[in-house]
Amino acid sequence: MTGGYLKGRIRREDIITAAAAAYGELGYHSSSLREIAKRVGITHAGLLYYFPTKEALLAAVLERRDAEDSDREQLDVAPGLDVLRHFVALAGHNVRHPGIVDLYSRLAAEAVAPDHPAHEYFVRHYRAARASIHESFEVLAARGQLRDGVDPAMAALTFIALMDGLQVQWLTVPGDVDLVGSLRFALQSLLSVPL
Repeated sequence: MTGGYLKGRIRREDIITAAAAAYGELGYHSSSLREIAKRVGITHAGLLYYFPTKEALLAAVLERRDAEDSDREQLDVAPGLDVLRHFVALAGHNVRHPGIVDLYSRLAAEAVAPDHPAHEYFVRHYRAARASIHESFEVLAARGQLRDGVDPAMAALTFIALMDGLQVQWLTVPGDVDLVGSLRFALQSLLSVPL
C-alpha cells in the first residue's frame, strides 16, 4: 500500500466519522458538506474529491454502520437461534453506543419520505433484516423450536419493528426501557426452547 493511498483511505474514514457526528447532532438535512469539511479540517473542494454528493457521503455513513454491526455481531451466521442471539447482542452494543442509535433513528424517520436520499437504503436494510429473522424463524419452526401457531413472516416483521421502536423509546427515556431485556422477553415468548 503506498503512502498516498493510505492517506486517502484515512481521510475518507475521517470524513465519514465527521459526517456521522454531524448527522447525529443536526440531522441529515441540516448538515452541510461545508460544515463536515470544516470538522475534518479540509476544504469543501477537498471533501468533494472523496464524496461528490451529500447523498454519496450519507450512503458511506450507513454502509459503514452496517459493516461494523455485521462484523462485530457476526450477523452472517446460519439461520436459527444464533441469528436471534446476535440481534440481541447488537441491541446490547447499541445500549453502550447511544450516538449511533440516535443517528440511525433520526435518519430512519427522515427517510420515510420516498425522495430522501437514504430512503432506498432503508428499504433494502429493513427487507434484509426481516428476511434474516424470517429465515431463522422458518428454520426454528422446522426444528420444532418455534411455538405452535407462530407465523414466521409476521414474527419477523414484528421483531424488527419492536427492535426499532424500543430503541426510540430507550433514547427518549433510557431509565424506563430495558432494550435488551425486552427483546429477549419478546423472542423467548415465541420460542419453545431457551434463547
